[in-house]
Amino acid sequence: MNVKEVKKLEKSTVEMIVEVKGEEFKKAVDAAFKKNLSKITVPGFRKGKAPRKLVESLYGEGVFFEDAVNALYPEAYENAVKESDLKVVAQPEIEITEVDAEGFTFKAVVAVKPEVEVKAYKGIKATKNVYTVTETEVKARLEQLQKQNERTIVVERESKDGDTVNIDFDGSVDGVHFDGGKGENYDLVLGSGSFIPGFEPQLVGKKAGEEVKVEVTFPEDYHAEDLKGKAAIFDCKINEVKETEVPELDDEFAKDVSEFDTLADLKKDIRKSIKEQKERQAANELDNALIDALLENTEVEIPAAMVDQKVDTMCGEFEQRLAGSGLNLKTYLQYTGMDEASFRKGFEEDAQKQVKVRLALEKVVELEGIVISDEDVEAEYKNIADAYNMPVDQIKMYIPNTEIMMDCAVGKAVEVIRNNAEVTEEKVTAKKTAAKKPAAKKAEDKE
Repeated sequence: MNVKEVKKLEKSTVEMIVEVKGEEFKKAVDAAFKKNLSKITVPGFRKGKAPRKLVESLYGEGVFFEDAVNALYPEAYENAVKESDLKVVAQPEIEITEVDAEGFTFKAVVAVKPEVEVKAYKGIKATKNVYTVTETEVKARLEQLQKQNERTIVVERESKDGDTVNIDFDGSVDGVHFDGGKGENYDLVLGSGSFIPGFEPQLVGKKAGEEVKVEVTFPEDYHAEDLKGKAAIFDCKINEVKETEVPELDDEFAKDVSEFDTLADLKKDIRKSIKEQKERQAANELDNALIDALLENTEVEIPAAMVDQKVDTMCGEFEQRLAGSGLNLKTYLQYTGMDEASFRKGFEEDAQKQVKVRLALEKVVELEGIVISDEDVEAEYKNIADAYNMPVDQIKMYIPNTEIMMDCAVGKAVEVIRNNAEVTEEKVTAKKTAAKKPAAKKAEDKE
């Protein structure tokens, strides 16, 4: 293998001209002959017994060249990459430009990791939002708990809005029963708007055991063509009237729904939980502002192949989420009226940003000389294993050590940027929506 030429193209793309000649190629041709001989028919010879020169005279001298090239070029390409010290970031485009009895030459066009210039990553100015916890938010959480612990009980009284009535019903139009118009032991929440307009109000003020003729008219835009705009009668029987019982907010409620003995302690814990959530939100917002500022200070020419690969990853993750919901991409595209090209295009801007963020942070890793210990790597493997509830050894099969090391290093790069930033705090009240404040460089860095 001989690297004849390495030429830089635009957008961090490199073209290599590589030749494979001599004994290496001849051995590969001989191996291809032996591999294929049993499949070749030559008059006067049993399969697998014809001499090579005769086979080549019948089928041409280059009959085994293609198999020989295919056997050799992958390793030749890898060796050429190592020899040229290229940091490849995508699959190459390979073109065989010349082949004869002496060997072959191929051209490989490959995207490489681009040169990155980070002008400033220390001293970035940013605002950190400080969120307050309001009584309204605590009350909302308590009401959520009430909702989760409410129960439905049967009552011996007339029904009212908000009650659940259990009914049997049978509908007809002009005395003719229709498909889907009959049901038994159906729980209907009065006032929910679940049934045809005008249906539910006619069941208000009724008791269990009563029979009611409900007269309604189907809407003009009703989904069943044969029922649009038709007057209908539903013969209904009230089986039960049920009301929703919401638990009182008191100490007994606190004991039932939590580990606390008093409502005051439960409220205190809820306030603490909301505060921690808001602190995490504020920290994420700060990091996002710092990263946005880092991108403003970063110059890099990103090869299209890197963005395409990131789009592939994002599309794959989206498909997995769809599968988790029982859908597939084809159905999703039909539902949204998109084709695959427009679907992929929707990820391009975010993919471009994610690639640039990663490249910028990796440059900070380089500039800071960040080194990751084996303990850091093992801890990260364990975190991932715990998150996915999988054995660590299985995670190691999917994610290479080098990738984990760089992920850890990038995380430490973010810490460096954060720890060296000029951060001011700003209180955000419930009435004031936190505007996203862009991080900025130091004034002297701008000059």
